[in-house]
Amino acid sequence: MNSAQIGFFVALAVITIVFVTTWVRAARRGPDSNRPTAAAMGVGGLTSFLDTLGIGSFAPTTALFKLFHLVDDELIPGTLNVGLTASGVAEASIFVKSIEIDPALLAATITSAVLGAWLGAGIVSRLPRRAIQVGMGVALLIAACVFIAVTRGALPGGGDALALSGWKFAVATGACFVLGALMTLGIGLYAPCMILLALLGMQPIAAFPIMMGACALLQPVAGIRFLTTRRMDFSASLSMTLAGLFGVAIAAFIVKSLPLEALRYGVIVVVAYAAFAMLWSARRPSAATR
Repeated sequence: MNSAQIGFFVALAVITIVFVTTWVRAARRGPDSNRPTAAAMGVGGLTSFLDTLGIGSFAPTTALFKLFHLVDDELIPGTLNVGLTASGVAEASIFVKSIEIDPALLAATITSAVLGAWLGAGIVSRLPRRAIQVGMGVALLIAACVFIAVTRGALPGGGDALALSGWKFAVATGACFVLGALMTLGIGLYAPCMILLALLGMQPIAAFPIMMGACALLQPVAGIRFLTTRRMDFSASLSMTLAGLFGVAIAAFIVKSLPLEALRYGVIVVVAYAAFAMLWSARRPSAATR
């Protein structure tokens, strides 16, 4: 491994320890329920499986939470970041060391995304319910449009580069800061990051260590803030953590590939439904979401 990869795994180990410690302390303060449920485990296992294949997990998870009324709307951003941290760490452990890209670019983009997530989580964890509903509804609509564009081949396929320099390096680093901040609101980083790097001329495979490495670090960083403010569902987060690791293992070591186009069309339908349902709920701020 190169120096950037070694530094990444050291930082990942430290942040993961802090994240787990924070979770244990928060759980001891007495959440309403801290037991895993079958429904949330099913969602976590499925979406982590899709995540490992490169489809992403935030938009599908949000859609399923909304469809089956598993998590209150205002708790979804925190639950996503806390509950999907373990699967993100597992994915990064597989891809960051297996795909070689420019160490400086890897370090800069991941660090930038983490800083953006820390800022974003501090803002989102204090937003009122209606603002989160509107924000996540818009985020899901954007995700659905991106899925459609990718499925229809309307976005660039990328170039041959494994490194960036000059203004392209700066654009990639700055954009990752924004994507890290937006991820705390439920806008997944995978698809936007892959599209960005393709527009800058990088190989599609080069996006995997960046996007998975960024998520593996920014999710526990954001999760710490959500745990501190208790703006997340403890039961659903624990369920997703346990099942998500199995989903990653099945996708990475057993299945490895599926007809992704058909899967994306299914995801588009579910995500679009959840977007409109979230925005409809925002029109009725006093109505129950369950």
